[in-house]
Amino acid sequence: MIIDMHTHFVPKAWPDLAARFGGDGWPGIRHTGPGKAMLTVGARDFRPVHSALWDAAERIEAMDRDGIDVQVMCATPFLFGYHRQPDQAASCAEMFNDAALEICAAASGPQAGRLRALCQVPLQDIDLACREVTRAAKSGHIGVQIGNHVGLRNMDDEGIVTFLQHCAGENVPVLVHPWDMMGADRTKQYMMGWTVGMPAETQLSIVAMILGGAFDRLPLDLKLCFAHGGGSFAFLLGRLENAWHNRDIARGKSAHPPSHYCDRFSVDSAVFDPRALRLLIDVMGEDRVMLGSDSPFPLGELQVGRLIRECALGEATQSKLMGGNAARFFGIESPAH
Repeated sequence: MIIDMHTHFVPKAWPDLAARFGGDGWPGIRHTGPGKAMLTVGARDFRPVHSALWDAAERIEAMDRDGIDVQVMCATPFLFGYHRQPDQAASCAEMFNDAALEICAAASGPQAGRLRALCQVPLQDIDLACREVTRAAKSGHIGVQIGNHVGLRNMDDEGIVTFLQHCAGENVPVLVHPWDMMGADRTKQYMMGWTVGMPAETQLSIVAMILGGAFDRLPLDLKLCFAHGGGSFAFLLGRLENAWHNRDIARGKSAHPPSHYCDRFSVDSAVFDPRALRLLIDVMGEDRVMLGSDSPFPLGELQVGRLIRECALGEATQSKLMGGNAARFFGIESPAH
């Protein structure tokens, strides 16, 4: 069974959130032609998109082309709303989560079960976040996607750790996705927010969890995955390890050196280079890397699974990366098709 565990969606349409809640800067969508739309933030155009984001049949067609059995989708992060009033963000999370399940249900008949969804939560309010992830899991979501920070609160924040403890207690897998990237003023050109800012954000999140003692406070059975191959973490682990051993102020609250925690989380395979993928497997282990394409965006893997298939891995390792690890992580059984 081949599983692509990192893809995105937006609904085809949703209510005018500014009219519902007041204020400006709400996410929206404006259809510009057959199968084409523009995502908006208030009155500002944000990103052109196409119908693979909301059309189940188009997603299935692309999956068949690339030999993918199951696709796991999650919200495009601009829908998170972490800066909004908690009750407003909770209402939006429920609406977008229900919309995700509707897209999954549209793949019916022989295609049933091939589309699965991760929910989103109002992470700025931990009680509401725990409530929504519980509701969503009961409704059919197989995990939750969260942004890698809430304002200045990193992944070692006590509230976020409490949410992760809740997820572990309910056996809900967690995908951490970078968003609201640092250095926005300096990376606004050439898509450097995505190519530079996102890997740095993910590196920061993992390091914050290690040095902030979050992993030492979390149960071993928490299922946690970081997007985009864990950002720059694997390549810079040696630098982090060296600092931990040689400067006491670089150890933070962690009970062990950084490399000790590599078996506490997983990563996806969205690194786009066989050398990077081999390093990732070497650092993380073959049981903790999962096929993730970041599709259907143009910065994702355009031929899903090609990197793993062409990376000259052993058959057993390739099988784990292409689906075995994700099936175990998310508890996915093979669809009927």
